[in-house]
Amino acid sequence: MMRILLLGGTTEASALAKQLAVAGRDAVFSYAGRTARPVSQPLSMRLGGFGGVAGLVEYLRSEGISHVVDATHPFAAQMSANAVAACAEAGVALCALERQPWQAGEGDSWLSVTDMQGAVGALPQSGARVFLAIGKQNLDIFATKPDNHYLLRLVDAPEGALPLPDTTVIIARGPFDAAGDQALMAQHGITHVVAKNAGGVGAEAKLQAARALGVPIVMIDRPQVPDRKILRTVGEVMTWLEHS
Repeated sequence: MMRILLLGGTTEASALAKQLAVAGRDAVFSYAGRTARPVSQPLSMRLGGFGGVAGLVEYLRSEGISHVVDATHPFAAQMSANAVAACAEAGVALCALERQPWQAGEGDSWLSVTDMQGAVGALPQSGARVFLAIGKQNLDIFATKPDNHYLLRLVDAPEGALPLPDTTVIIARGPFDAAGDQALMAQHGITHVVAKNAGGVGAEAKLQAARALGVPIVMIDRPQVPDRKILRTVGEVMTWLEHS
């Protein structure tokens, strides 16, 4: 009997959840719990982590999970690695619903870096006005360059003081459009954008805005994840489920 665990948090995960619900599949939607107000889903939902590989193995076995679809953010590398290891140990079928990464196009000024440390190193020592489009994680490392101004756009308001001394915080949930992001960046005099190469259309507006304004982008490459079956569309995942 098929029972599906959908590791979610992305636009694609929500789209897949709708298709699974329409198809009447027995499925559970899992959020990591990093967002205080997660988007409601048409499936049974669970919030929070599993407790590493061992905890996930226990969950898969106790809940009778037969298939896992990893539709987490491309930068949720630890969760994805845990899913690969746990599914192998529990004998559960696994695929990833993963967006294609963005590619620089005509008019773009990108500097690709391998990690957050590389992104910090790519910024001026002082005087830059940076749209730090990386979410609320990993902010501490940018405090090593405190003489820049940082614009943050977060889903939830910060619970405490931020580690960056010169910061503007905007609370908003995407998707965003290019015109709005262009106006935002112009209003705040942005000179640099730092972004994770998440791919997809929901967060692409800032790239289009940067292109229009001639603002350079420091693009952080995706982290490495162990080999797993990668599918690119909801339709491909539904077909995989039907034939596995």
